[in-house]
Amino acid sequence: MKKKLVWRYLKKYSFLLLGAAFASIGLEIFLVPNNIIDGGIIGISIILSYLFRQPLGIFILVLNLPFLLLGYKQIGKTFVLSTAFAVTGLAIGVSVLHPVPGLTQDELLAAVFGGIIVGIGVGLIIRYGGSLDGTEIVAIIFSKKSGFSVGEIVMFFNLFILSSAGFVFGWDRAMYSLIAYFIAFKVIDLTIEGLDESKAVMIVSDHPELISERLMARLGRGVTRLEGKGCYSKEAKGALYSVVTRLEVAKLKSIIDETDPNAFVTITDVHDVMGGSFKKRAIH
Repeated sequence: MKKKLVWRYLKKYSFLLLGAAFASIGLEIFLVPNNIIDGGIIGISIILSYLFRQPLGIFILVLNLPFLLLGYKQIGKTFVLSTAFAVTGLAIGVSVLHPVPGLTQDELLAAVFGGIIVGIGVGLIIRYGGSLDGTEIVAIIFSKKSGFSVGEIVMFFNLFILSSAGFVFGWDRAMYSLIAYFIAFKVIDLTIEGLDESKAVMIVSDHPELISERLMARLGRGVTRLEGKGCYSKEAKGALYSVVTRLEVAKLKSIIDETDPNAFVTITDVHDVMGGSFKKRAIH
């Protein structure tokens, strides 16, 4: 157990450090040299670093510190310690890479590739239990006391910050910053969920046994049978639950359609899968 625990923490903090390294490269090699900012505390830090001619890493550390202290009291030490480790890694990374010249002076290329690389870095950090942005801690706390979601609060902060870039760097840079932010946002989701995104499927059918047999045989996926009853018809219904990858959805629909065209099917996104027998057993 002790070895497993050590390995788990070693893996976690290695990926947090790797995420901070990716974010540092995206910022110092692509975005910062072209006066393109990211959202959140990083965006504010880039603006202040430009205005006061001080190292970016200092502002990233100083501005995140109050949010980390607030989060330690309100959220919990595990998340905050992971965030502090990632933020420190980012601050060191941008300081080390600052003397390195930017890879391109084309603002569009910088926004696209900077957004991709920063998105990968932030995605890795979130996937392994941390964050790079103190505003997310504030959003988590405020979401519990208001009717707004974490995403809505973070979006409000970022729209304000990205708009501020227009007054400091010019409105063309603000628009490039929006491009970079949008790309990073999408890449973060992709990094967290993976290319092999999972889907949860609920099937209500009059022929549950036949559908489950075909799904297990032709997709190699485990299927769970749930007993149900139609509230309108008062008839017993067989409900099936399974998890498949995004690439298998079309084949799953085809199997259901040829078995029971009248089956009721819902398909939803799954952000993580643990335990069970998700791995394929057989494919025919």
